[in-house]
Amino acid sequence: MTEQFHTDETLEPTNRFAPAKNSKGYRFDYLIFIGRFQPFHLGHKSVVNEALKLAENVIMLIGSANLPRSIRNSFSVAERSQMILGAFSPEQAKRIHCVGLDDALYNDNRWLQYVQACVKSVTGDLSANIGLIGHSKDSSSYYLSLFPNWQSVAVPNFQDLSATPIREGFLLGADPLVDLVPESTAQVMRAFKQTEDFEQLHKEAGFIDKYKKQWDNAPYPPTFMTVDAVVVQSGHILLVERRGMPGQGLWALPGGFVDPKETLFDACIRELREETRLKVPEAVLRGSRHSQHTFDDPYRSARGRTVTQAFYFQLKNDPKGLPPVKGGDDALKAFWLPLAELKSDKLFEDHYAIICKMMGL
Repeated sequence: MTEQFHTDETLEPTNRFAPAKNSKGYRFDYLIFIGRFQPFHLGHKSVVNEALKLAENVIMLIGSANLPRSIRNSFSVAERSQMILGAFSPEQAKRIHCVGLDDALYNDNRWLQYVQACVKSVTGDLSANIGLIGHSKDSSSYYLSLFPNWQSVAVPNFQDLSATPIREGFLLGADPLVDLVPESTAQVMRAFKQTEDFEQLHKEAGFIDKYKKQWDNAPYPPTFMTVDAVVVQSGHILLVERRGMPGQGLWALPGGFVDPKETLFDACIRELREETRLKVPEAVLRGSRHSQHTFDDPYRSARGRTVTQAFYFQLKNDPKGLPPVKGGDDALKAFWLPLAELKSDKLFEDHYAIICKMMGL
């Protein structure tokens, strides 16, 4: 779903109608709480506390489950589940079901399918007495329209807590804020701080912090324009491995920033050739353009507001094989990857979602 995990808040419904109580005296058999919980804090816990009063079971749909670690998605599903379940008594934890929810950025229908499948994995079917719980805000009506068969419960936002400053401060080196997170969350954060993954994110957080400070004196927050190339031939896609931060070591589409005096398409051709040294004549590349699409998710890049224009190139099958490629410029290496080996947890930012959208995967 294209908007669900863009903030560190959660699905935010309003009360619509109250179902009859079940045989154990609860208003709901299941209440669903959707969020990224990066990390799980006391505001999230207050929602779950209320859900446990109203429902026999609580389903925690833990979003962004299929992404590599990043400044925005620092903790794994297993770590976030540990944060959540450890914040409650053993009896309460037995009633809480943590399920990883994959993202489907730029595809609402796919995301709804994922939500339904996750819920069904716990309930067995979708005809049970199911509800949604979260904070209440103006955008709630949009989310509610996606789940017309499920009742909704609105709860106050506990102390206006947000996971973003908690997470960002931690990645820059601060200790876990024990007055804002349960002890179970603090324990996971302390353990994570001793890992190589944390060291990598710590360096990246420092890089992003310095990057953004370059624009402190700008009259308005900057918006960046980039291009990306989706190049496919014979069931393979052309990717690069990123040389530097952010996303060092992750797979990515060839692309980069647009120069002041070039068109978007010219920028895409230039970046493609600079980063992959693709052995295809430029005229052939230009003639292989299939389609293009703008990707403007507000949170798609840690560097700030970044809009990208992706161009899809379909190269003709060649009995001689795939054209030679070699990493250059910002790319440590370039390589052809079989489409069957595409992995969302290996790809930079929203590039997996871009590929799926452009290719109709």
